[in-house]
Amino acid sequence: MTTYGVARWLIYGISRLLWRAQAFGTSNVPMTGPVIIAANHRSNLDPPILGTYCPRDIAYMAKSELFAIPVLGPMIRSFGAYPVDRHGSAGAAIKRSVEVLRAGGCIGIFPEGGRNLDGERRAHEGVALLASLAKAPVVPAALVGTSESRRFVQMKVAFGEPMRLPEGRKATRDDLAKFTQEIMSAVAALSESIGGNT
Repeated sequence: MTTYGVARWLIYGISRLLWRAQAFGTSNVPMTGPVIIAANHRSNLDPPILGTYCPRDIAYMAKSELFAIPVLGPMIRSFGAYPVDRHGSAGAAIKRSVEVLRAGGCIGIFPEGGRNLDGERRAHEGVALLASLAKAPVVPAALVGTSESRRFVQMKVAFGEPMRLPEGRKATRDDLAKFTQEIMSAVAALSESIGGNT
């Protein structure tokens, strides 16, 4: 079993026991080919919970500072994470993400760019750009309850139907902006459907 598989097994058991975690719509995630999972972000628990309940292994972009931390750095790298310099050029992260997708991989993105604790963060268009460059569908996902883990509130994860940019032409900036909003609207609708408020 891979490191990812072991971690998934452990997190699944703990999350089911402590938070009665449930997943919905997992059949919406294509099991082959490139795919981007785009989710809301309220807690540090979101990446492991999303990665555990998604039926495919997810590779995440992670801030480069995390890779310098002993134990944590090698661990997240073994899970398929790759570094992003949040203060430098995004080009390397975009290039690496496109490589993963074109190889048929699955990547996870939080379009808001960080934890959106107050609901005020604006989604970035990077997810739409990657979908355009790699010709990959985007599966919207919503996480509920992860920000209230200390109260042992039930955690839920929902996956929506795959979304695609218009095909047959190069996406314009307006296309990317519109697609980003459509993704986030789908995420919000999923969240509401499982009892969330974002």
